[in-house]
Amino acid sequence: MKQTKKLLALLLCLGMVAGLAACGGGTQGTSDSPAPESTAPAGETTPADTEEPAGEAATDPDSIDDNMTSADNTYQVAFVTDVGQLKDKSFNQGTYDGVKLYAAANDLSYKYYQPANGNEATDDDRFDAMQAAVNGGADVVVCAGYLQEAALTRAAIANPDTKFVFVDGYPLSDESGNVLTNVAGIAFKEEQAGYLAGYAAVKDGFTKLGFSGGGGGTNPACCRFGYGYVQGANAAAAEENVTVDMNYSWQYGSTFQPSSELQTMISGWYANGTQIVFACGGSMFQSISAAASANDGYVIGVDVDQSGESDTVITSAMKGLSDAVQWAVGHVYDGTWDEIGGTATSLGVNDNAVALPTSDDAWRFETFTVEKYEALYQQMVDGTLVVDDDYTKLDTTDWSNLTLTVI
Repeated sequence: MKQTKKLLALLLCLGMVAGLAACGGGTQGTSDSPAPESTAPAGETTPADTEEPAGEAATDPDSIDDNMTSADNTYQVAFVTDVGQLKDKSFNQGTYDGVKLYAAANDLSYKYYQPANGNEATDDDRFDAMQAAVNGGADVVVCAGYLQEAALTRAAIANPDTKFVFVDGYPLSDESGNVLTNVAGIAFKEEQAGYLAGYAAVKDGFTKLGFSGGGGGTNPACCRFGYGYVQGANAAAAEENVTVDMNYSWQYGSTFQPSSELQTMISGWYANGTQIVFACGGSMFQSISAAASANDGYVIGVDVDQSGESDTVITSAMKGLSDAVQWAVGHVYDGTWDEIGGTATSLGVNDNAVALPTSDDAWRFETFTVEKYEALYQQMVDGTLVVDDDYTKLDTTDWSNLTLTVI
């Protein structure tokens, strides 16, 4: 893999500290990333094949104001949020961090727009937010989450001169089937991050695991996270010659929000022996970590390094939202949009785009070491370990060393 012009020098690179999170995404346009030093398949581009955007900052995004005031009341880089809060310490926040970092580094104005009606937002609400961003002067509108698809298609058709970045997304087309070249779909190989988390947990001695996912089972990104998690746990159990148990549920996660019902369910899991739960659904983390705290349980975070949110967090299955956004927005301003517009970008280990955090503060495993993790990661990079992304096989697979209970 190219080492000098690596675009997604994410939080990983062996010292990955922070990431950036309700799991959105789709299955379209997420074919495998190219092997090191190869070119991407037709219709797909990856950050490793392009130049680094000029002016990318290494600034702490928390030091950049969420709300800036433009002298002429126009905002060049816009963000339209997914469901949930802007500061969700997950999907929305991680994506907006990328917007702020790129804008601050390049002296650009920026603004976020939240669709009306919160978690009950309609496609019309999302379109109105996108159109407000365009009317407000946006050169590029970053849209987070698979729920944006219908509104984003409409906005891209109505505003052909505006560029749109579809995070956890894929190429979109108009009613005639023509690909919308002003939309860049950026997706991730969540199954790889999920595998790393499940494998590490079992290798560290956990034998009773849980998975609680967002989107009600209809969110492809969360489905990939969960399927990878099961694969990793089963593989580690086979190596250790043990059988592990896993509760697996989409209940109470359709809106990615915390709830008393979710906390009660997860508390019941812990009370009945579950040791660690993968909290795969943005703000659902709040209910799951609260249940863990009350029951001496542990949590696996998602999308970003959530170790700073709770002492219950053992690790986090991360994807590089901030860096991916900076990379994509950079293509608007360096004149290379044609390289990603209308194409599918799928980011995984070969792009340093998915990982577990390995900083001293975030690495909380007791027996599974960073060195063993790095060796496993390298197996994915060189192709000796391939993680399946077809999550439709979850219920039909005969797991050799894992008893899966779907709730």
